[in-house]
Amino acid sequence: MANVKSAKKKTTKTRKRVSRNIDKGQVHITTSFNNNIIVFTDMNGNVISSCSSGKLGLKGSKKSTPFAAQTCVEEAAKVALDSGMKSVEVYVKGPGNGRESAIRCLSTLGFNVTLIKDVSPIAHNGCRPPKRRRV
Repeated sequence: MANVKSAKKKTTKTRKRVSRNIDKGQVHITTSFNNNIIVFTDMNGNVISSCSSGKLGLKGSKKSTPFAAQTCVEEAAKVALDSGMKSVEVYVKGPGNGRESAIRCLSTLGFNVTLIKDVSPIAHNGCRPPKRRRV
């Protein structure tokens, strides 16, 4: 008789989603020239849901459009609305096209927007340049 090893089934443990009741939160909208990223967090900064234009299946120059930002907000807001979020503070970062359309979409979905703040990084002349070349 040949040695037959019994095949063990690998069991994977998955965490159960905890449904939290969060009524106030933050929305971080990052818009660049190439992509849009929307993140819903609670007031402590713990992520509830997020979405990006690439996650929706958009490619190339379509990722940075206002339509892409609007659909990202709708996708991420579904999870946030299910967790009970009603009012949000909006933090916008970046120079992209989807800034205004994303904020507008938030108010049409029924969120109470209490704050809109631009947190884009501002240049301050940078570091010291190298010394001048002498020929």
